[in-house]
Amino acid sequence: MAAEADGPLKRVLVPLLLPEKCYDQIFVQWDLLHVPCLKILLSKGLGLGIVAGSLLVKLPQVFKILRAKSAEGLSLQSVMLELVALTGTMVYSITNNFPFSSWGEALFLMLQTVTICFLVLHYRGQTAKGVTFLVCYALVLLVLLSPLTPLSVVTLLQASNVPAVVGGRLLQAATNYQNGHTGQLSAVTVFLLFGGSLGRIFTSVQETGDPLMAGTFVVSSLCNGLIASQLIYYWNVKAPIKKKKQ
Repeated sequence: MAAEADGPLKRVLVPLLLPEKCYDQIFVQWDLLHVPCLKILLSKGLGLGIVAGSLLVKLPQVFKILRAKSAEGLSLQSVMLELVALTGTMVYSITNNFPFSSWGEALFLMLQTVTICFLVLHYRGQTAKGVTFLVCYALVLLVLLSPLTPLSVVTLLQASNVPAVVGGRLLQAATNYQNGHTGQLSAVTVFLLFGGSLGRIFTSVQETGDPLMAGTFVVSSLCNGLIASQLIYYWNVKAPIKKKKQ
């Protein structure tokens, strides 16, 4: 009877959330306080939650730009540097065969960030340049994921994430400060990115044991926290409406 009951549950949990050894430890031996297995369960669950959340995390930003028909307040250089960091994390993780739950959000955030880059260029009247950017980025990504790219280059790209994240966020912070408002920056997107990067510190340590990955998310959390604090500070400040030329 117990074996029959365990069947469907085991198929759901193993190996998606737990290795079989931990499943037996918790659900067969009923050792509900087995710390190593609980840490694995927490890390896997948190990681998959972050990946699932990333499917929507930047959509509020995309919709806000589309509604306003403007990307005012967004720093293109900041968005580009964020794209470099996301690309580095994704390529590095795929190359090292890390579990999808430890990096999957980078894939979905990358797709949404590419969209934002195009929209910023489009609403600046540079649509052709935006299309060229999309084509060039796709080609670069294909090369990075191909066997042509040595591991040393992929590792260097991941190592460049820290300055890319810091530079990108500082550029956005400087833009907010100079404007005296956060423009079309989406509060939902910023706070979700902040929470996700905090959670990724734990999952990176637990699932990959890679100090480069964990360090990147520590820096990312600090920088996302800076932008989040600016959003709170400028919460009631609206971007001035630009008058159209007669």
